[in-house]
Amino acid sequence: MKLYLVALIIGILFGIIDIIPMIIMKLPKRANTSAFFQYFFVSLVINFIDLPGIDWWLEGSIVALCLAIPIIIIASEKDKKSVFIIGSMAIILGTLISLVTHLLKYNVLN
Repeated sequence: MKLYLVALIIGILFGIIDIIPMIIMKLPKRANTSAFFQYFFVSLVINFIDLPGIDWWLEGSIVALCLAIPIIIIASEKDKKSVFIIGSMAIILGTLISLVTHLLKYNVLN
């Protein structure tokens, strides 16, 4: 039960981290909401996935980037610059989610 709660808290935290720059740039509310839920659900997946043969720190970036591909495709239609931004944020936040998850799972929750 603790792991589910930790996953939810991490999801909320990283969802907020992702939308802060978007709010500052005054992007549409739909874009902010979409980005928040993207990282909320990405953190849940990263918390409970175990990809065989892949290190824990790399799992997060792979999962986050793979789950961001549909958003990248849609966003690239109107703004080509967003491809790099969304992709790099996915890799960075995915890795950080993996790091926080790993530290909490193996240091705090045990």
